[in-house]
Amino acid sequence: MNSVTQNKDCAVRFLEMVTIGAIDDAYNLYVNMKGIHHNMFFAAGFPMLLAAMKENHVAFPHKRLEIVHMIGEGDMVVVHSRLMPEPHKNEYAITVHIFRFAGGRIVELWDCSQKIPAHIPNTDGPF
Repeated sequence: MNSVTQNKDCAVRFLEMVTIGAIDDAYNLYVNMKGIHHNMFFAAGFPMLLAAMKENHVAFPHKRLEIVHMIGEGDMVVVHSRLMPEPHKNEYAITVHIFRFAGGRIVELWDCSQKIPAHIPNTDGPF
């Protein structure tokens, strides 16, 4: 298995584990805690993002994630996924999670999300 495939597998497992609430385990297995994230809504550093993910899991313990597309090249993996925070509620399109890996661990993370409105004019949809 090459490093791009390994990084893609790590990105998927990380997102799946975080979604089900195994957040500490996900960070222990896949994140270099000295790395950085670019989520503008939380203070810098992976420890702060980890805490925010735990708070989110308390608020939305039944969320589901469906990965729609994934691209890997070099040390980067991009994941486009659909997130349902609560069953039968508004869905969010997680337009991108961008991971940068070093030594088999996530060292940098970007994430952007966009709420899907109830009625959208684009018949192609978000996915």
